[in-house]
Amino acid sequence: MRRVSLALALLAGAGCTPAAPNAQNADAIQSQPATAPAARPAPAPPPLPEPITEAISGTALTLELVAVPAPGGSTHLWISRTEITWDLYDVFVYGLDGEADDTADVDAVTRPSKPYIAMDRGFGHAGFPALSMSAKGADAFCRWLSVKTGRDFRLPTEAEWTHLCRLGGVSGARVDEHAWYDANAERRTHPVGSKAPDALGLVDLIGNAAEWCVTTDGTSVARGGSYLTTADEIGCSARDVPTLAWNESDPQFPQSVWWYADAGFVGFRVVSD
Repeated sequence: MRRVSLALALLAGAGCTPAAPNAQNADAIQSQPATAPAARPAPAPPPLPEPITEAISGTALTLELVAVPAPGGSTHLWISRTEITWDLYDVFVYGLDGEADDTADVDAVTRPSKPYIAMDRGFGHAGFPALSMSAKGADAFCRWLSVKTGRDFRLPTEAEWTHLCRLGGVSGARVDEHAWYDANAERRTHPVGSKAPDALGLVDLIGNAAEWCVTTDGTSVARGGSYLTTADEIGCSARDVPTLAWNESDPQFPQSVWWYADAGFVGFRVVSD
């Protein structure tokens, strides 16, 4: 009887008391790393809108606009596909839109004085980039264009221009395919769009005419180089600051604030938010 009771007690004890882990097993359990959550892929940026064509009221002219990523990637900008041509700038300077659309808002925009020399330098007019205007003249054009279209236009900031230039991807051996510069331009401008577009669909961002931009302190610089810029200087780092030499031969007194008699290499394009 005592043997049966002892056996039952041993069985009950074996069934109710779990075995304790030894020190080696405890250390192994504690050293196991926690499983990290799987990284989520970054959301793809929204697709950019398709290019649009903006009509210029009072004229038969249009302006092609391309949507491009804005610095920071949170939104996009609209930018003219080409540099502004004489076709459009002449309408602004000479008031060729007046009879068809003579509104008070348009009349309130100050227009430049008429140029005193052939500002196209004999390179060509229709379809060629407008040249030799000051940044003041380019800015006035933006205000006029805003009234004509109902869309707010301005000059690009320097940060926006350099951002787009880098995204355009024109450098090194590709420059000759995309840009008019000292080595291939024969010291003159060429019709806009006669070189291949860059990765953003823009033409002549580098070369042909340098382009007015606004710096962080509100002054103006010309970026991208022109038909006069050499192969080792053309590109996103090309930067020209206006000097007195740009208007040295201006015969007027006082000298014009609208035109540069000796800067037949600077033009501009426009952006809209």
